[in-house]
Amino acid sequence: MQARIFVAELIGTFALVFIGAGAGALGIGGLVGVALAHGLVIVSFAYAYGHISGTHINPAVTFGLVLAGVMSWTRALVYWIAQFLGGILAAALLAFLLGVKSGLGATVLAPNISPLQGLVIEGVLTFFLVNTVLHAAVAGKAGNFAGLAIGMTLTLSILMGGPLTGASLNPARTLGPAILTSNLSEFWVYLAGTFAGAAVAAGVYKFLGSDATGT
Repeated sequence: MQARIFVAELIGTFALVFIGAGAGALGIGGLVGVALAHGLVIVSFAYAYGHISGTHINPAVTFGLVLAGVMSWTRALVYWIAQFLGGILAAALLAFLLGVKSGLGATVLAPNISPLQGLVIEGVLTFFLVNTVLHAAVAGKAGNFAGLAIGMTLTLSILMGGPLTGASLNPARTLGPAILTSNLSEFWVYLAGTFAGAAVAAGVYKFLGSDATGT
């Protein structure tokens, strides 16, 4: 079971970075193209591998599920290793195919965005993403449309945050290109911001309860 989860998360994260960051490096379609590239990967792999690993393909999502009491720290470690490795391998392939000078679609802070602002942006947007994962998928409120809801949340988040931080919402998405471009100075922003956002989402999920109906 652990091996199946590891492979599913590795391939899914690889696809997210290869397609999403690759679209950013190529620049085709602009911000909308990059947003759709990421969102469509999430939708596709949610239905392809969701029954195997839940298709987290994002360390922050896994962190949120642990804090929400959905999974154990031991199992999370398997997810994290697979996710970070998948992101690094995808970035390495992009470097081979496109060259490091392409930028590899790396997520970096805009010149007018401070680290603190970047942390807040990544935190808020990751909250939206993990919130959707917990309520739409984990609690089962969206049924078979959960994958679509999660993919759309990532897409709309990139449309807003892309010009500011690159809208990573995913430490594995950031780490791979950062390593291959030798620019790890801002990685802490994307790690701390996304994990903070996931933690808040887990807290809200537990407060509202998975059976909340709003009545």
